[in-house]
Amino acid sequence: MQVEIDGNSGFCAGVINAIRTAEEWLGQDGHLYCLGDIVHNSEEMQRLSRMGLEVISHDQFRQLRNARVLIRAHGEPPETYRIAKENNIEIIDATCKVVLHLQQTIKEQYEQCGKETQILIFGKRGHAEVVGLVGQTAGHGLVLSSPADAANIDYSRPSHLFSQTTQNPEEYQQLIDIIREEYARRGTPGLFSYSDTICHSVVNRARQIGEFARHFDKIIFVSGEKSSNGLYLYNICKDNNPHTHLITDMAQLSQIHFDAADTVGICGATSTPMWLMQSVKQQILNP
Repeated sequence: MQVEIDGNSGFCAGVINAIRTAEEWLGQDGHLYCLGDIVHNSEEMQRLSRMGLEVISHDQFRQLRNARVLIRAHGEPPETYRIAKENNIEIIDATCKVVLHLQQTIKEQYEQCGKETQILIFGKRGHAEVVGLVGQTAGHGLVLSSPADAANIDYSRPSHLFSQTTQNPEEYQQLIDIIREEYARRGTPGLFSYSDTICHSVVNRARQIGEFARHFDKIIFVSGEKSSNGLYLYNICKDNNPHTHLITDMAQLSQIHFDAADTVGICGATSTPMWLMQSVKQQILNP
């Protein structure tokens, strides 16, 4: 059986930096708090937990004093940094550079335009990155989780649209078109503007993974259940190869039938570690 791992899969640069930062501090002290899961992959989180990483909630964070806490790649709202200063918490900031730039851009847009302009954010409601982005608008940003949410916009006011960095670019373009057409229908096209804020590495990964999926009899897509990016990339694989299977747990491999003559491709989300995909490959070859 031929089994091949997609060389373009694995952690994105932001996640790699966050995990390396965590490993460096854990190597020094043997313990480090992390505000939320550093990556949406349970196997990787278990590995880091064994090294001494302790995940805490925002409620637990508010109770901490005189501690050291890692901010993951998703970023945090200004409120988190304010609490850290008050509670003498040392922040180890591993916010992704792309996310950090987006936060700063949204903050500048909000401060320049004030409350008159609606700041629209296309993203998964409640997602850590989106919470951090809304925080740059003092909580006034309007989250649109799908193109259908365009109905919630006040079209009598100007608006500027941004996107969570890991969102589906096709859906983002669809949302842009819907909003633009509605402002044009009302005779006020100049009230709407938008920014291209989807991470280019996500866009490139989407193109590459579709091409990869077409070359195999079966595709095993490895991802954590909480990964928005994983669901997006999995659906691209499924569109290009109907024999695509989503694996969130190694035990699920036993439910998939492999023939000796099969060619099998393994790929994953930007939050899926390469070592996990290698483990999946070994399990397929040596069940």
